[in-house]
Amino acid sequence: MTLAPGLKVLSALFISAACWLAPSARAVERVEVRVGAAHFPPYTVRPEQGAGTGLLAQLIDALNLSQPRYRFVLVPTSVQRRFGDLLQGRTDMAVFENPQWGWAQVPHEAVDMGLEDAEVFVGRTSSLADPHYVDDLQGKRLAMFNGYHYAFAGFNPDPSYLRKAFNATLTYSHDSNLLMVQAGRADIALVTRSYLTDFLARNPSSQGRLAASGRIDQVYHHYAVLRAGGPLSATAFTGLLQALREKGELARIFEPYGITVTAGRP
Repeated sequence: MTLAPGLKVLSALFISAACWLAPSARAVERVEVRVGAAHFPPYTVRPEQGAGTGLLAQLIDALNLSQPRYRFVLVPTSVQRRFGDLLQGRTDMAVFENPQWGWAQVPHEAVDMGLEDAEVFVGRTSSLADPHYVDDLQGKRLAMFNGYHYAFAGFNPDPSYLRKAFNATLTYSHDSNLLMVQAGRADIALVTRSYLTDFLARNPSSQGRLAASGRIDQVYHHYAVLRAGGPLSATAFTGLLQALREKGELARIFEPYGITVTAGRP
């Protein structure tokens, strides 16, 4: 069948438009990057409940809005399960990590996020009137988060070890740990400086009753741990973070919690 001249022109236009649109459609397809989200407030808050709250959710939103190439999604995991999830490909990256926390056996690339926080010893203000109160932990009751790695304990998270060596009460709630100290049921709790800042803002009645001592358990220089062979390279993620840093987005998200935004290390 022979097309009329006018139909030939329209047909050519449709073909041309299709050829022009096809690459554009492919260009907007985003590569999915699954970010493991384990409960680590204020960074990640109960991700298994689907609330999408915490600093990680804000970071993911900023990453997705800042570029068209990747689509970052949160995948709930746990402190204990996050290594296996990355190793088995259920997640592509973990953030706010430290290479000392058990990643040696997991093939990965590490990216310095240029974010610094600290784990601090918190006590009742009345107890901390003695500047040496937390120097010696012998005989003191510690409230700790189950599964976390603490420097003073040699990064050993084994519950039986912590209970025996440090008279530790292990919970899954930083709020509970701080309130135990406030009520006198524990002497010291360990939380991040960012969490204490958030807790005191949410609980004004605790201000003046709880405080961070001068002793720091460890400085968190946060890293992202990327799965080897995953969809996102260390070089690419470093560039995405740098773009957010230059736009002031990292400062907007993290500095209100007392988290220092640095230039990052190569």
